[in-house]
Amino acid sequence: MNIILLEQVANLGNLGDKVSVKPGYGRNFLIPGGKAVLATADRIAEFETRRADLEKAAAERLASAQTRAEAVEKLSLSITHQAGEEGKLFGSVGLPDIIKASADAGVELEKQEIKLSEGAIRQVGEFEVAIHLHADVIATLKIEVVAED
Repeated sequence: MNIILLEQVANLGNLGDKVSVKPGYGRNFLIPGGKAVLATADRIAEFETRRADLEKAAAERLASAQTRAEAVEKLSLSITHQAGEEGKLFGSVGLPDIIKASADAGVELEKQEIKLSEGAIRQVGEFEVAIHLHADVIATLKIEVVAED
């Protein structure tokens, strides 16, 4: 299936690239999500007329993501959770806990932006979490998990 990308997609291409993808990926994810359109002659001509507007919108999203990345880099969260004597948590610190703590600190994060590479946090200590704000912008959030008294 040949498609034209309407925005940058990680590991696939940039705005305006004509790429070939598996039909399910195109039909079920890219096209409904507004990330791509089918590469027909009419759509290619329509895309070329809209290219400037799409590039401007992409530049605005990138600038917004960079601004948010600066705010995330400055942020250092402290999350308290019940823990045993050896520092092992009762339960875990996951996405909802990180989203709530960051919102309380004044930085809004989306669930899909937070990447916990090793899964939920299950120990007391300091951790760095990758925040994917844009395909080109990845920020690091510092989180300290503290045992509850």
